[in-house]
Order: sequence, then structure tokens, then C-alpha cells
Amino acid sequence: MAVQVQPKRRNNVGVNKSRVNKSEGRSNPMSSRGGAVNVKNDHKVTTKTVPHTTATASWRSKLRNALFPIYEMKKFFLIGSIKFFVILALTLTRDNKDTMVVTECGAEAIAFLKIYGVLPAATLFIGLYSKMATILEKKTLFYATCIPFFAFFFLFDAIIYPSRGSIQPSLSTVQSMLGISSETSSGATAIFAKLFANWTSALFYIIAEVYSSVSVGILFWQYANDVVSISQAKRFYPLFAQMSGLAPILAGQYVVRYASRAKDFSESLHRITCLVTFSGVMMCLFYRWSNAYIESTAGMLSTDNAPQAAKPKKKKSKMSMVESARFLASSEYLRLIAIMVLGYGLSINFTDIMWKSIVKRQYPDPLDYQRFMGNFSSIVGLSTCIIIFIGVHAIRILGWRMGALSTPLVMSCLALPYFCSILVGLDSPHRLRIAVIFGTIQTLLSKTTKYALFDPTTQMAYIPLDDESKVKGKAAIEVLGSRLGKSGGSLIQQGLVMVFGNIISAAPVLVVLYYSVLAWWAFSANRLSTLFYARTATQEQKEQ
Repeated sequence: MAVQVQPKRRNNVGVNKSRVNKSEGRSNPMSSRGGAVNVKNDHKVTTKTVPHTTATASWRSKLRNALFPIYEMKKFFLIGSIKFFVILALTLTRDNKDTMVVTECGAEAIAFLKIYGVLPAATLFIGLYSKMATILEKKTLFYATCIPFFAFFFLFDAIIYPSRGSIQPSLSTVQSMLGISSETSSGATAIFAKLFANWTSALFYIIAEVYSSVSVGILFWQYANDVVSISQAKRFYPLFAQMSGLAPILAGQYVVRYASRAKDFSESLHRITCLVTFSGVMMCLFYRWSNAYIESTAGMLSTDNAPQAAKPKKKKSKMSMVESARFLASSEYLRLIAIMVLGYGLSINFTDIMWKSIVKRQYPDPLDYQRFMGNFSSIVGLSTCIIIFIGVHAIRILGWRMGALSTPLVMSCLALPYFCSILVGLDSPHRLRIAVIFGTIQTLLSKTTKYALFDPTTQMAYIPLDDESKVKGKAAIEVLGSRLGKSGGSLIQQGLVMVFGNIISAAPVLVVLYYSVLAWWAFSANRLSTLFYARTATQEQKEQ
């Protein structure tokens, strides 16, 4: 039997449906832009008004770019959390060291500790760190740098401070050895006597000061500069400061509402150490998690998102300390960064010690002083968040130059009423209170602009450098350069005290020195901006 196969009939409905789909597909771009769209239906033409969805999406995108231009959320959160806990521990240990030394030895003792304690310790650390950087991989280097500090803070609270009565000599014994007649004696000898009689507090101050430079400058920024590209840094770095600005708020209120409410300072120290230890553990955990995430996504990320992950690392050449110093001196770019760091260290030191001295006059009790510093830290954190929220795009919109110049300009304006209140005199409680208020405002906004603008711009300056300059040049600048700035300021103030008798009487000289340093700092930042723009342009061309 013959089977007739009829030809397949075309499905006109399907064809028509396909045509309609194609027509709708061509109409969608118009509808997404909004406006009147002509739609054919049975040879009739109708007009439909489509909402402005793309315009709305564009407005939302602009709003997000203005407020929170982060699209790599997990990477940002993991890296930013490291800085949050770094600043949390830094704030707690900083306020604690100031409370112990200022109330036990006087604010003038800070100048001596920074020269004869902190500077040698920082020099020793930078030598050890440079050696470790040549033999350890970066992950091991991070843990080897971080863990010893938190181990010391834990042991200080558990063993050293509770045993201070048996391991410290009495003040009267030290005074008799040095030939001092009474506790009310003044001068360098009396300060040294108090430091020897309270050497455990002096030791805590030295270690905490070194940690303050190591934690932010090396532990965090060294890592962030390795895994964040220049295009990401323009968006990440200002918001890192905003995220970490929450840490002083938490630390300050923890001290005010919990730690300072203890029955004595020993119990308060124990409460603070618990949170410091927790911060150290979380730093290590977030460092591990962020490394795991970046390594797992390295193959999927573009060159712009992970330039450091895709770029093979060269083996670092071993350099001695003398060679490292020559290497730093031979680079104008690194010298200018060092001048900026040095300028901030000198200028903040010229006002900080005097401010802490008058604060101690108003709050002589350790727990009261600790409570005041806790509130101050909270206000610093809140002010940092507000300034970053308002001026988060200062670097991106106005440029790196304006971001770098903002801190010395703000400090120069705020210091004038503070110095005037000191020069008027502190011979009455009212004048003392006015001086404390002006000094607190000046110190507050100086630190705020430093965290919000100075730190991000300074750290962005390291990104165009090669690996060797980042590791060794950065370590020398952030630790040794910062310590030279603060220790140099302390040395100058020691000399002024010897000449004028006290730091208050030397205020006119400090005013001249202060504004001279700010001018030097601003000139260097302006020159560095030219080199920074040239290097970043070259690096971006290579990445394309």
C-alpha cells in the first residue's frame, strides 16, 4: 500500500507569534527608556505609555554611587572587618596606656617615653620586621607580627599588672637613689623617678605605641594594598575609614559604660583586655577568611579587580638596614610620603601632650580620666563617620591633591583658638575648662580628618609602587618615620621645658614650630600629588 506523505503545513500562528515576539523585542529598549510606543495589533496602531524604568534605575544607581559605591560586597566586608578590629584594639590600648602613664607619671612623661622607650623599640621592630619579610611568606608574616602584641596585652593583665607591687620599686626608694627629696619635686629627674617606679605602665605604653603604628600601617594597609586595585581603592579606602570609624564609638562606650564602672583600675584593665583579646582573634580570622575568598575568586576576577592576585610576585632581595635607609633616601616619591607622615607626627605631638596635661588637671582620678578619654574616642569615631559620609567623594571628585591637603589646612585653622586659650592662662577653673574644650575640639577634628582623609590618601600613594618599595619602604615610613615624628616632637618639647621651665610657658615657640611644620607638610603633599598622578596613569595604561 502506498503511503502518501502530506507536506507539513506551516504554523502561521507560531510564525505570527514569533513575529510579535520579535516586534516586542525591538520595542523593549524603547519602553525601557520610557515614552510613547507604537504597537501593531490587527492592522491597528495603538499608543501605550511605558513607565521610565531605566530613568528610575539610573537615578538609583547615581544615588548608590554617591552614598555607597561598593559592588564587591563580600571582599569589602572581609577586608574592612580587619580594619574595624584593628582600630577597636588600637583605641582600647591607646586610651589605657594614656590613662596609666598620665595619671601615674604625668603627661610630661610621654615626651621621655617616646624618645627613650618607643623610638628604640620601633627601631628594633623595623629591623626584625625587615628580616622576617625576606624569609617569611606574607600570610605567615601577618600572624608573626600580629599575635605577639596580643599575647603581651593578655599577659600584662593576667601576670604583670597584678604583680606590680612585688616587681616594681617604690617611688620613695627610687627618689632616694636619685637624690630627690620629695614627691613634689619637678624636672627631668622627678619624671624619670616616676617612670622607674611605674615601669610596668611604661612598658605597656611602649608596646601599645609600637602596636598603634604596626597595626594600621603594616598589618592592615600592607595587606589592603596587595589585594585592592587602584580603581577599587578610590571607592574602598574612604569607606574603610567610615567602617572603622564605628570601632572607636564601640570602644569608647564600652569603656564609659562598663570598664570604667569597675570598683578599681585593676578590674577595669581586665575588662578592657577581654575585648582587646577578642579583637586580636577576630583580626586573624577575618584575615584568613578574606585570603581564602580572594584566592578562590582569583581565577574569575578581571585584571582590574584583582591585579595583585594575577600578577606574579618577584622574590624579594635581602637588604640590610643601611641599604634600606639608602633605598628610602634615593626615592623622592618615598621621601615625600615620609615627610607627610613625619609632619603629622610632629604637629599632633606639639598639641597632644599639652592637651593631655590640662585634661589631667581637670580629671586627676584614673577612672575619671579613663571615662573622659572613652567619651572622646566615641566622639572621634562618630565625627569620622559623619565627615566621611559628607566628604566621602572628596578624593574621587576633587582629586588626591585636595584630599592630601585637607588635614594640614584643618589643623592650621583649629589650632589658633587652642593656642590662644593657653596663652591667656590657666589660673582659674573657668579658664582651665575653656582650654580643655578648645584643646578637645582641636584634637578631635585633627584626628578625624587624619582618619577620614590623610590615611586613605597616604595609603593610596603606595599602590603604584613595586613590591619591594611597598614592603620595605612602607615599613620604614609607617613605623620608623611615624615614630621619628612623634619622638622628634617629644625631644623638641623636652628642650623647651629645660629652657622655659614648663611646656605652657613655651607655647609661643610651639606656635611658630607648629605652623612651620604644617607649611612643610602641605608643600610636600602638593609635590607628591604630581608624582602620584603620573605613576597611576602609567600603571593604569599597563593594566589595560
